[in-house]
Amino acid sequence: MSWDEPLTEAEREALLDEISAGVCRRGLQTPVIFALEMHRPLAFVASQSMIVLAPMLAPLLGIERIENVSRLLRESGSIDRLIERIDRSDPPRAESPTPSI
Repeated sequence: MSWDEPLTEAEREALLDEISAGVCRRGLQTPVIFALEMHRPLAFVASQSMIVLAPMLAPLLGIERIENVSRLLRESGSIDRLIERIDRSDPPRAESPTPSI
């Protein structure tokens, strides 16, 4: 595996599933979607930053995960797919009644 090889479709789908499941498990759907929307133009810069920061992040996250996320962020449309995946896996919430005064 190399930093400059594109992800296969199976790798891309597995990574998107893993990230969205982690976000949903922690209940962070809304803040993550907002952050992704705000930083969408910087996805390529983030992918390149991950390459530079890989030596410091590798002990925490693992070099393969860093490499795969970097390769995912480099692809155009990956942020849109991730937002869609998180939004789809977010369970609908019942609206709470408004308190009467």
